[in-house]
Amino acid sequence: MDISKELDTRGLNCPLPILKAKKALGELNSGQLLKVVATDAGSVRDFQAFAKQTGNELVEQQTLGVEFIHILRRR
Repeated sequence: MDISKELDTRGLNCPLPILKAKKALGELNSGQLLKVVATDAGSVRDFQAFAKQTGNELVEQQTLGVEFIHILRRR
């Protein structure tokens, strides 16, 4: 996977990971990928809803220990 930008939101709680991801996606071109690393367990559900609302594609979600990885493709 060709990640264009990576965002570290470890230690931040909702809604900050989403807000930072929204800003970062705005800096990408259509089709580019954003990787977000979060520690907020609610981020899994939050990013699913965010993708539906914004039309950006949620390509992948992973849980690695206490970290949650979200890969989004800019619409």
